[in-house]
Amino acid sequence: MITKTIRYELADGIATITFDEQGSPVNTMCLQWQDDLDAIAAQVVKDKAQLRGIVLASAKSTFFAGADLKGVMRSTEADGPRVFAEIERIKRNFRAIETQGVPVVSCLNGAALGGGWEVALVGHHRIAVNSPKVQFGLPEITLGLIPGGGGITKMTRVLGLMAAQPYILESKLFGPEEALKIGVVHELVATPEELMPKALAFIEAAQGQPEACQHVWDRKDYKMPGGTPSNPKIAGMLSVAPAVLKQKTRGLYPAPEAALAAMVEGAMVDFDTAMRVESRYLAGLMTGGVARNMINTFFFNMNAIKGGQSRPKDVPRYQPKKVGVLGAGMMGSGIAYSQATKGIATVLKDVSIEAAEKGKSYTAKLTQKRVDKGQMSAEKQQGILSLITPTASATDLKGCDLIIEAVFEQRELKAMVTKEAEPMLAQTPEFSGFFASNTSTLPISGLAQASAKPAQFVGIHFFSPVDKMKLVEIIRGKDTDDQTIARAYDYVQALGKLPIVVNDSRGFYTSRTFGTFVMEGAAMLGEGIPAPVIENAAMQAGMPVGPLAVLDETALSLSVHVLEQTRIDFQKEGRQYVATPGETLVEHMVKQHNRPGRAAGGGFYDYPEGGKKHLWPQLKTLFEQPGVEWNLQDVKDRLLYRQAVETARCLAEGVLTSVHDGNIGSIFGIGFPAWTGGALQFVYGMGIDAFEQRCAQLAAQYGSGFVLSDAVKAALRQHQ
Repeated sequence: MITKTIRYELADGIATITFDEQGSPVNTMCLQWQDDLDAIAAQVVKDKAQLRGIVLASAKSTFFAGADLKGVMRSTEADGPRVFAEIERIKRNFRAIETQGVPVVSCLNGAALGGGWEVALVGHHRIAVNSPKVQFGLPEITLGLIPGGGGITKMTRVLGLMAAQPYILESKLFGPEEALKIGVVHELVATPEELMPKALAFIEAAQGQPEACQHVWDRKDYKMPGGTPSNPKIAGMLSVAPAVLKQKTRGLYPAPEAALAAMVEGAMVDFDTAMRVESRYLAGLMTGGVARNMINTFFFNMNAIKGGQSRPKDVPRYQPKKVGVLGAGMMGSGIAYSQATKGIATVLKDVSIEAAEKGKSYTAKLTQKRVDKGQMSAEKQQGILSLITPTASATDLKGCDLIIEAVFEQRELKAMVTKEAEPMLAQTPEFSGFFASNTSTLPISGLAQASAKPAQFVGIHFFSPVDKMKLVEIIRGKDTDDQTIARAYDYVQALGKLPIVVNDSRGFYTSRTFGTFVMEGAAMLGEGIPAPVIENAAMQAGMPVGPLAVLDETALSLSVHVLEQTRIDFQKEGRQYVATPGETLVEHMVKQHNRPGRAAGGGFYDYPEGGKKHLWPQLKTLFEQPGVEWNLQDVKDRLLYRQAVETARCLAEGVLTSVHDGNIGSIFGIGFPAWTGGALQFVYGMGIDAFEQRCAQLAAQYGSGFVLSDAVKAALRQHQ
């Protein structure tokens, strides 16, 4: 029997079920596959008398990719009963295949993730190709869903409630060797060609062995590893688990809570009931807004970025070989580390060899931690360090295909180092090197005036700390050509980071939008709203930290420096810059109260040596006003909506050219809450009309920061 997604062959009592979705590079649980699985399961039941064993295999380079997420995106709350029925139908067919009293073997030739791992779990015996490229696991939580094809019920019954938690609640992925170690894979082979002979050998040996023909949980003597929730030890741990989880999710992510509930409730009932419990929780999530937001961004938007949707087409791929970094401070040394660990020869230049050596020592420090933990060999560490050449001489930059300046945010200094280093770029008939600035706020078109080749001058804005932050913002100046943008994109991807492409403006997209978050927080403090309320409201809304804490980390003095630079720039253009209430308050903190931020001793917080940081007690005296009324929902909304409004303005002005860049940039660059799917999905998820209505209310109460112009409203609809 051959269907559009599955082939079924019966020979010598062995039924081979081969997943082979036509017209797709991978196998997915699309609607066609669900229909085809019905037919295949019915055929298995029909052929029961002839069967000696069943083999599950894949005709693709991977085993099975998982659920059809486009289908989830179309689901609404009204679809709950239909979605539940679909989930149950898949499980019913899985059950039909695995309970025929014959051994079922899964031949895992490649990755099996999410629904794909649940397909693998149908087999009583699982054989995997032992390759570092092969990954297994249940990543559904990261998309706002839970495993619902039996993944929770089966993994909990195989591993036990406690041991299964990292794989279910934390979406921990694992390779073939770990799978063998924890007992979810039973045999490893070196090549895909060895899978079928091993499967047939197992089926042969299993004849007349009832235990080899059923799952552990179907056996009469089955006991859950570690005990059920009624076990006092397990009960004690489970009593605190919801509180620990709530602390992590802040109640904004329903999926981990649903997964824990399905694990625990499922462990207290029989297998079939547990499977139904799991289906109900998944159906609820699949028809909810958070899953749609997260799937939209973490799957579709992420794939758009990884697939180079914002990269100019028809430009040959560029592989960085030798890259110069100017400035060995925190940013420069972080960039050098990121390059060297990816095998890129790096010239790290500073004003003195001592400063450059200090920058290189950052890589030594980070790699040493990995050596100490046994995650890296000393030889590998030496290989990485040998790729970094510290220097105080510009001539050592000769032949670099890319030079990035990462010096202090001062236009004159940046111009000076650009003019000194740019002539050292590689210049051959085949290749002309390009220059980048790692500025976070200064417009690229202005900085490019110091360049002899503004078409080959681009902004490459890293985030701090560079070794941890995945996002990199590529900024196109008014003269930057397509080839330079494409090469910058390839360079960022070569570092294993996520590139977004934006057009030039003051603060670009991320710094400009992030500035609205911190300054809205500072403005609220100036209005008399207590600092603890502002900080906690930000956390409750899903931001990683409060706006005042962030201002301290990035330095209030830096914000004042940017403000002063902006005033000068406006003055040169014959305009006057009017500071926002938040900017005025930050300037007041630095100039009147000498509170420049954490690095200089303290800002909105005090940092006692050896103690925990706490809000500066004087804030209460200086800013809190008795009798000032505040509404917690308004405080939360102001912090989120202000960023969403600024993102929409960037879209209308052409600073952002795509929704996926806006969403990924807001989450990975400025910590916009993941449950929203990003700053633009936040708008689209609630509906543009509802967003406009709430913005109008906030603008009436809290000012022009929330005003949506007609152009902004039009841009939101145009990009929907």
